[in-house]
Amino acid sequence: MGLYQDAKSIASRDPAARNVLEVILLYPGFKALRDHKIASFFLRHKMPFIARWISQCSSRRTGIEIHPGAKIGNGLFIDHGHGIVIGETAVIGDNCTIYHQVTLGGTGVKRHEKRHPTIGNNVLIGAGAKILGPITVGDNSMIGSGSVVLSDVPANSTVAGVKARVIKTDGERVAPSLSLEHAKIIDPIAQDIVALREQIKDLQEQIEALEAKDN
Repeated sequence: MGLYQDAKSIASRDPAARNVLEVILLYPGFKALRDHKIASFFLRHKMPFIARWISQCSSRRTGIEIHPGAKIGNGLFIDHGHGIVIGETAVIGDNCTIYHQVTLGGTGVKRHEKRHPTIGNNVLIGAGAKILGPITVGDNSMIGSGSVVLSDVPANSTVAGVKARVIKTDGERVAPSLSLEHAKIIDPIAQDIVALREQIKDLQEQIEALEAKDN
């Protein structure tokens, strides 16, 4: 899939896009993808300085920083995009969606080692999410806005929270990166609080029953 197909994919998934030409000319996410392909070409041909220069120029223009070494699949939709950082050894699958302020960051300082996340196909990453380290996010998964993901995410799952953890989903099979329903995420902390309240209520009832029996 080439850049034009990427633009068509973005136009089909963004309700604000009126046509493909608008995406090509005006969308910073598309411009960042175009610049990344150019930077990657120079990196593959052993010209890392030029590759990084193109990457940094693109970052200043679009607000999206993608290292030339990152591997990006087809149909990536970067919505708005400001503040996105994609590290050197990051891998992104096909038809993913990434919102603004997302970081695909690295851990460790060793060179020539996998330090950044691998994102599967059809993954949606909500605004402000941080995915750190050489972990894997499975296909068709959703990362809740503001989540900090530090461990592998199973396929077809939704994670949320700091530190992020898998939360119960409603069984919907539509790829989240296409449906863009990143607001429909359960709050895991609220779930825990509700569960604790239920446990406290049960304990109180047991204590009251014991007191009544003694009397």
